Amino acid sequence: MKNDEIYVIGHKKPDSDSIVSAIAYAYLLNQCGKKAVAGRLGDINEETAYLLDRFGYEEPILIEDARVRLSEIELKQADHILPDTTIFEAKEIMNQNQARILGVLDQDQKLLGVVTRSDLALLGMGDTALGIDLLKETPIELMAKTIEGKIIYKADEHHVNGKVSIIALCKTKLERYEIQDRIVIIGDDPQGQKESIEKGAGILIAVWTDHIEEDVLKAAREHNCSIIISGIGSMNTSRYLYFSIPVKLIMQKKITYFKEDEFVEDVMIKMRDTTFNTYPVLDKKDCLIGYVSRYHIMNAQNKNIIMVDHNEFSQSINGIEKANLLEVIDHHRIHNFSTLSPIAFRNEIIGSTASIITSMFFERHIEIPENLAGLLLGAIISDGLNFQSPTTTKKDTELAQQLALISHEDADALAYKMFSITMNLPKNISKEELIQRIEADMKTFDMKGSKVLISQVFILDLSSVRSIKEKVQEILEEMTIKYNGDLVIVAFTSIKKKGSILYGAGSKENLLWQTFGKKNVFVKDLLSRKKQIVPDLTQTFNKFS
Repeated sequence: MKNDEIYVIGHKKPDSDSIVSAIAYAYLLNQCGKKAVAGRLGDINEETAYLLDRFGYEEPILIEDARVRLSEIELKQADHILPDTTIFEAKEIMNQNQARILGVLDQDQKLLGVVTRSDLALLGMGDTALGIDLLKETPIELMAKTIEGKIIYKADEHHVNGKVSIIALCKTKLERYEIQDRIVIIGDDPQGQKESIEKGAGILIAVWTDHIEEDVLKAAREHNCSIIISGIGSMNTSRYLYFSIPVKLIMQKKITYFKEDEFVEDVMIKMRDTTFNTYPVLDKKDCLIGYVSRYHIMNAQNKNIIMVDHNEFSQSINGIEKANLLEVIDHHRIHNFSTLSPIAFRNEIIGSTASIITSMFFERHIEIPENLAGLLLGAIISDGLNFQSPTTTKKDTELAQQLALISHEDADALAYKMFSITMNLPKNISKEELIQRIEADMKTFDMKGSKVLISQVFILDLSSVRSIKEKVQEILEEMTIKYNGDLVIVAFTSIKKKGSILYGAGSKENLLWQTFGKKNVFVKDLLSRKKQIVPDLTQTFNKFS
């Protein structure tokens, strides 16, 4: 995630107005030179899916939290090595990539351990005994590779104690040298080479030569001594041998690592209890994807958020109170809203947020593409019930007319197609499908300390609702427990009949009927949750709760 990237999001349980407003405003911001991305806080409904498909738009990305996860920040590249990589090769990779840590991975890219610069320094500056113990376990192939050498003979049985002797021949010859099971570095003297083998050398490394005599090879076979011809001088050969040790012998196996889906703020807390500077980051399959340092964490910020079609934090993204909130564009009530610093806040008495966004295009003299105009028109029709809702204003109607001209769409034909997709409620609908319909548009409100959940389901025929009223009541009673609600309401709204039937459950149910009259009866002209149900019910709660 880039620090200047902005996420434009609608509310949870998104409807067409919420999704379209996010898409349209993100487009507008991008036209103004900002980096904006449209997001959604849940699955889209059938109507919205139809509009997106009809006008050629993809679903906005799903955003689950306003806090930033490790997967959303820039990490150090995932430099890594294999267990048999030599210390010499690891050092070269670190120098080339300016890395301080390398993950050691198996063939499935799973993390086995890590090697740091400190680990390499410890080998060079630590006790000689450490190098001896490690060299004893080092394969001859890695020794030969590191000293740019060639294996002339590999013994069947490996007998090396890890100690290294550099033979400088003198008049006493080899009398003063203890070379049993040692790695012996010697020059091009065949007699000295043969005597070293006969005295029990585990590996003979010849320097300053490109040939081994046959009688030396014969002795090597008889005494089980491997032979390497080194490609470098004696001093560098002795020095580089300790760099031939495979990293699997020195790597740290008890690793402090983080997973990509962890929140940065949680990682910061965990880092306080450790002394490392850089840590591996693994994906969901435990594969290495990069490294995170304290520097990355200190410079990470939570997401830049713009809220559209809502302003209540209870209806917004998880962690919204920790987001860098930039702006709100909405047409609902303003309730318990506060920020730490000033933000742009646009709230209008109008039928849909899509209408506000359309106005902003015109105000900024930015052209609306034909397909986006059709999408905005569909959102205005949806939220305003094809201009029948009491929330619809003259401005909504005028803006819709302009959008119809730009998109070459007939508003009535579009409305009929949209509503025919979603407003059919079969009499034999299953309980599971009915729950999905009710939960799809459910919003949570705080009314004088009480938790009130209100869903609105638009239908054509009210008779289908009356036939399933017992099933509806049972579902609502279960939802009071599921959501710990004081009052759960569903309004079945008929555009054709221009009214709604309300159902409710919960300890505060009496306040619903006190507000709207007799239980489970048709209420004429009750069409808007935002302008009618919520304000009237809030007034009752304030007076009697």
